[in-house]
Amino acid sequence: MDAAAVETLIRDGLVAAGRGGMRVEELRSGYARIRLPFDGAMIRPGNVLSGPTLFTAADSAMYALVLGHLGAQLMAVTSDMNLRFLAKAAPGDVIGEASFLKLGRRLAVMEAKISTGAAPGVTVAHASGSYALPLQA
Repeated sequence: MDAAAVETLIRDGLVAAGRGGMRVEELRSGYARIRLPFDGAMIRPGNVLSGPTLFTAADSAMYALVLGHLGAQLMAVTSDMNLRFLAKAAPGDVIGEASFLKLGRRLAVMEAKISTGAAPGVTVAHASGSYALPLQA
């Protein structure tokens, strides 16, 4: 699947993603990049992006990666996620870049690096996680 098709699947299946304007910017073998456009609701006290916002970016990038490689497997679900906050996440668009560590028949293991438009190239959070994959008929 290409980036536009994956973006449509996510927006149609996850109302919150459509409302927030999430975009799948790039999808290629073993890699996906998404963007969450900045919204004031993403800010927490201290004028930094909230943890739930950074988690959403990581999870969305991983979901886009899985869909991009396996097709419309909408029942692929997050089975675990670890998120590490590495630097202050200044307000701006949130960019999630995901890659596979292992893609198996029943489990996809991935990592995601999160940055912001306010500090391009600076990883503000790192996630590792896995998705349980539905049985193939």
